[in-house]
Amino acid sequence: MSRIAPCLWFDGEAEEAARFYVSLLPDSRINRVQRNVMDGPSGNAGSVLVVEFTLAGQGFMALNGGTRFEYTHAVSFRIDCSDQAEIDRLWEALSRGGRAEQCGWLKDRYGIPWQIVPAVLPKLLGDPDPARAQRVMQAVMGMVKLDIAGLEAAHAGVPPG
Repeated sequence: MSRIAPCLWFDGEAEEAARFYVSLLPDSRINRVQRNVMDGPSGNAGSVLVVEFTLAGQGFMALNGGTRFEYTHAVSFRIDCSDQAEIDRLWEALSRGGRAEQCGWLKDRYGIPWQIVPAVLPKLLGDPDPARAQRVMQAVMGMVKLDIAGLEAAHAGVPPG
């Protein structure tokens, strides 16, 4: 059966990034490190070319492709978090050396965009009461790191404070 796995492009940081990512989530591991067999654009013979890894059960590949390219928000990785402690832990780890952005988005130190999202958010935004859903969306738009208590308060109609 065919399988799809994201390939992340790095400039010499593939193994470092893969090891960092697998340290953050359960069911994650380095599967294989492939070294360059000759000098080339991706590095000298013996340096890391490709790292195959599993992140939260999903296969990934990190490639040292040479020249660095910038990632955009057109493709990002979303982590659904079960509680605020998990949001806080992942936010701190992934944003360190990177850049925090609006609405639960950040770019990590390698420039990869992530969405750190409470698992309850789709339920709150999908409330059949449009006023509740709208209050939640307004709360999301006003946050950088998402706060479950704040989102639930907005859903319930409790003024921020």
